[in-house]
Amino acid sequence: MPAMNILLIRLKSIGDVVLTLPAVNVIRDNFPSAKVTFLVSKENAPLLAGFREVNEVIPLDRAEFRSGNPLKVIPLLFSLLRRLRTGKFDLVVDFQGFGETAWLARLTGAPRRWGSVYGRGRKWAYTLGVTRDNALHHVERSLAILRAGGLATAKPRNTFDLPPAARAAALDFLQKKHFDPARPILFIQPFTSSQHKNWLLGNYLAVAQCWQAVGGQVVFGGGPGDRARLELALEGRFITAAGVPLLVSGGLMQRSRLVLGGDTGVLHLAVALGRRVVMLMDSTGPGRAFPFQHPDWALTPPAGDNVPGITVSDVMATCERALAEPSG
Repeated sequence: MPAMNILLIRLKSIGDVVLTLPAVNVIRDNFPSAKVTFLVSKENAPLLAGFREVNEVIPLDRAEFRSGNPLKVIPLLFSLLRRLRTGKFDLVVDFQGFGETAWLARLTGAPRRWGSVYGRGRKWAYTLGVTRDNALHHVERSLAILRAGGLATAKPRNTFDLPPAARAAALDFLQKKHFDPARPILFIQPFTSSQHKNWLLGNYLAVAQCWQAVGGQVVFGGGPGDRARLELALEGRFITAAGVPLLVSGGLMQRSRLVLGGDTGVLHLAVALGRRVVMLMDSTGPGRAFPFQHPDWALTPPAGDNVPGITVSDVMATCERALAEPSG
């Protein structure tokens, strides 16, 4: 079989891009000599540096497209369409299934176009449209598309390869903050993209204090927008890495014994990095994105309650059990 050109589409968000990784690896296993290109939102493009099986990345600046300035939008649109057409893709897989991604898949002109269908009128864009099953885990939704296309999906690999520069930057950060390499690190990601998914910051601080009391070290992660509220809360008691590049956060998690936080893309990245996580979620029921292949790593509140209903003692007990497990 001649080498294929394959285009994969998932524009956002961090967690959803990370959760396509097993499907990307399945595609490589089925098409070992293919050139694999990934179309992704510009802000998420750095993540693809850890997708070993992706050969090329097309970053899409969605903010520019939405600027409303025709002098910017029209040249960008024609440039993107030219890139999609000249790619001569044999297969396009749209993992997202948004209206815009359906159009992009169709405009490639690829003879095979597979996609997730969960909106009326979008099936026309694909030669194989797979109705989205909201009861499936996010990873399984992507794998369902590949299975419908006849690919073998029995053993999906969920392995993120952190670039050496990110590993080096993380080590430099820890050395400058005088972390002791002999003492275990707890990485805490306290905030998610949705308020209802968040545990109280004061609870995370209580866990961090307990960790320090037994000789551990703590680093709080977060995005640039989290700096202020973390600095006010931590008051110099703990180190914060809020605002460092995402892959540097990945390097910090890779050097941590345990990663604690809510249902957020950073924790899914930690799982793909091979780290043990404790993810606080309101449910692990149908359609929920618990740690892939590790549903037992999610900690949920009593039935009928939400994330704030999880107690500090429950989290401490779960962390202790996690630490007692064989590492690596």
